Amino acid sequence: MTIPATPPPGCPAHATRTPLYDEEFAANPARVYARMRKEHGHVAPVELAPGVNASLVLSYEAALDVLRSPQTYPRDPRRWQANQPPDNPVMPMMGYRPNCLFTDGAVHARYRSAVTDSISRVNPHALLGYVEKAARELIAKFSRNGRADLLTEYAGTLSLQVFNHLFGCPPELGERLTAGMRGIFDMVDPERANAELTAAMLDLLALKRRQPSQDVPSWMMAHPSGLTDEEMLHQLVLLMGAGTEPQQNLIANGLRLLLVDERFAGDLAGGSLHVEDALEEILWSDPPMANYSAGYPYPAADLMGSRLPADEPVVISFAAANTDPELGEAQRAGNRAHMAWSAGVHSCPAQGPARLIATTAIETLLDALPDVRLAVPDAELRWRPGPFHRALAGLPVLFTPVVAPASPVPDPTGEHPWHQPARSSSIPTAVTSTPKAPNSAPAEPRRWWNSLAKWWRGQ
Repeated sequence: MTIPATPPPGCPAHATRTPLYDEEFAANPARVYARMRKEHGHVAPVELAPGVNASLVLSYEAALDVLRSPQTYPRDPRRWQANQPPDNPVMPMMGYRPNCLFTDGAVHARYRSAVTDSISRVNPHALLGYVEKAARELIAKFSRNGRADLLTEYAGTLSLQVFNHLFGCPPELGERLTAGMRGIFDMVDPERANAELTAAMLDLLALKRRQPSQDVPSWMMAHPSGLTDEEMLHQLVLLMGAGTEPQQNLIANGLRLLLVDERFAGDLAGGSLHVEDALEEILWSDPPMANYSAGYPYPAADLMGSRLPADEPVVISFAAANTDPELGEAQRAGNRAHMAWSAGVHSCPAQGPARLIATTAIETLLDALPDVRLAVPDAELRWRPGPFHRALAGLPVLFTPVVAPASPVPDPTGEHPWHQPARSSSIPTAVTSTPKAPNSAPAEPRRWWNSLAKWWRGQ
């Protein structure tokens, strides 16, 4: 093959690539996005890992174009994957799996129906009650100490407990699943992490085959789509990837914003909390999944002045698109048109539960520890490297010690009040019509209870 002496304009193959895996990017991705915009415009050449090339979509308009054009940017990565070395560290995150993220058309519709219909059976009233009780129990474990790491002792543990409960998963099995998923996100021995995750998920499937219950895996097994065990495994890996690591980061990043941003922090002492506003700000400016949702053009494609090589990943930067200067503050204020949940037919099917879990977790902690504050300056907080997530390494805080009784948390296996009648539509449109499950909600409405139904639906 003869390489032209002068590469065509906008050709990523001949441009300097920005690494998305180093400490500089982890510490200040916004600065890196701004530099790439200045140098490349709507699309920039990047490395997801050493030697792993991709094109990163930086603008809101270009991101919508890709996400809404599955014919031009199909999700199946197998043509790209066939030319990658077996030890490619991003393969556990980007390699083909038969699930609704890596498929299009009728196959995608079949997989997605099993996922959305099963999630729609989660009772939001009972979910709120469980999250709040679990949160209170965790807080009681460290509240007398006057200090805690809210990432490891709260956000991460709470996300795992909620995942275990929704999946009817024994705690020790949930810990194995979470350890595998974290290794994949951090790209620390990802091949081994992927193997451990797969083994643990197969154990969960075997458990659910023997003992089906009122939980998401059991509902998916009984779904009319007739998923095979392999298909079940990969839908559940997808749900777990979205429900643990990103969920803990949404909670932790939201708490950090409430503690350091004057727009929100000034309200804590007065009790007028704006948790939903803080979370929306995080979803706009620092989404927990910062860069993902790749398409693989075949043949090569042109996108807003950039030539995208055939079969090379075109990765959406949700974080960069959301902060695109062309949007302007006026277009962001008061709406939820951000891309934190992606867009188009592959948008996240679990937005409602994710919002409710994060809101309840943050509200409960701030109620219990009203004078909580960072233990170190914000600039000293460390962020975990990795091309895909926006994740703190820790969130150390101080507060006035409190001695509080622990609230019992329901057993994460067996029968529980999660069940909603099966339906073909998405998340329930009303919360107040659901009968109150015993011990599933606080006796008095919380400050944000009246807006919960709208928050669940993302309105």
